[in-house]
Amino acid sequence: MFTNDFKRLLVGFVMGDTLMTLRLATKSWKRVADAFIDEGVRSGELIVHNGKDIEMADSILDKCKFLRVIFLLNIKKVGEYSCWHADNLVVVDIPDGVESIGDSAFNQCHSLTAVSFPTTSTRIGDFAFYDRSSLDNVDLLHTNLRELDREAFRDCSELKSMMIPDSLQTLGDWVFIDCSKLVPFIIKTYDNDAVVAHLRSLQN
Repeated sequence: MFTNDFKRLLVGFVMGDTLMTLRLATKSWKRVADAFIDEGVRSGELIVHNGKDIEMADSILDKCKFLRVIFLLNIKKVGEYSCWHADNLVVVDIPDGVESIGDSAFNQCHSLTAVSFPTTSTRIGDFAFYDRSSLDNVDLLHTNLRELDREAFRDCSELKSMMIPDSLQTLGDWVFIDCSKLVPFIIKTYDNDAVVAHLRSLQN
């Protein structure tokens, strides 16, 4: 059993009062989730175990304003809004095994400069890195990315280079809109005319 002091610290993860560096390994996550439940935090903010795969639950680090570095271990998915508005987040290390980065997972992480994408990545969700992240280079060539969804990198005003793998099948609307520094890159045939038109406009 966790002590009450430790339970209060776990609740602090959601509130974001003092957290600066976080390493998450899933072996003890079910007990951590139980501690949150004891404190009455709603289940949508918990790390959950569904009997087989572990996910980083939706909104778990929402508004952790002092969080700077995240190391994620043994997870299958980064949940929706999981790090939304973590204003001082600089580095995210996403290991192999993660298949999906959820909608708005890193939305409004204005200080974010480096993200390591795993080879197992297949989807980057709607608005995943939207709104002025400080990313200047995104290399996805080594991944198995199939879906790059709507406005995933919108308004990443420092983004200068984007490397996309041949495995990509779906490119959502306005993925790179307002990426004013993005240099031209080779365009293959995608199934989304609006995005293709926007990418071509960057080359003019």
